[in-house]
Amino acid sequence: MRIALIQQRASGDRTLNLNRGIRAFEKAVKAGAELVVFPELAFLPFLPQRHATAEALAQAEPIPGPTTERFSSLAARAGVAVVLNLFERRGGRTYDSSPVIDADGRLLGVTRMVHIMDGPGFHERGYYAPAEDTDLVFTTRAGRVGVCICYDRHFPEYMRGLALAGAEMVVIPQAGVLGEWPEGLFEAEVRVAAFQNGYFAALANRVGKEEALHFAGESFVAGPDGALLKRAPRGREAVLVADCDLAEVRSAHARRHFLPDRRPDFYKRLKICD
Repeated sequence: MRIALIQQRASGDRTLNLNRGIRAFEKAVKAGAELVVFPELAFLPFLPQRHATAEALAQAEPIPGPTTERFSSLAARAGVAVVLNLFERRGGRTYDSSPVIDADGRLLGVTRMVHIMDGPGFHERGYYAPAEDTDLVFTTRAGRVGVCICYDRHFPEYMRGLALAGAEMVVIPQAGVLGEWPEGLFEAEVRVAAFQNGYFAALANRVGKEEALHFAGESFVAGPDGALLKRAPRGREAVLVADCDLAEVRSAHARRHFLPDRRPDFYKRLKICD
């Protein structure tokens, strides 16, 4: 699988952001990408950096809708799968959502953020309802792709669940800022998850200074052995392309040992104090 991570900034102009993303998609296609992944809320400013307002919530869009229809057409024309991340309106609720579009343009499904963060600069509970649906892994022409949206990556149960559902590649649309945690910690966290679960992991981050936050970039791809394969630069837009041999998943230490040696019956008997 050749994967491309789109590391891009966002202005207040939604059309401009979308056109920037389409140009990056086309660049990824020219580089031979089979799967293209966008960062969190790629075509909007990062809305949760401020508390929710009616005006901000009105920017949510349906899935399927105009953006997915546009990328479905692009994906089918190029023969490339794509994972987006959009601010979705579904009925009376709004979600942080990643539609997965296959290389023939079909919308395979939507993964919605499960765990919702709330803190300075990340006032997400005013924007996003927590997901209840469990569509997290999709069979695309490029391979079995699992989706983990930003904050969800901090939960080992979620990351293990993607492996148990058969993910070969886990993609992580992200909004990570400069100085958010000690240097290298977020990358180490994802690399360990890749090693413990035996899949490739690819994090696509926003970049650029916005109203209250400064997004770092530094998107990266890790292998099922936990090794860093490629990293995008800090502080500027990029299309990060990496080749991932999915055969390595089958021979990964986690697939040969950790997963088959699990003892779910034992874990259920553990006394856990909430």
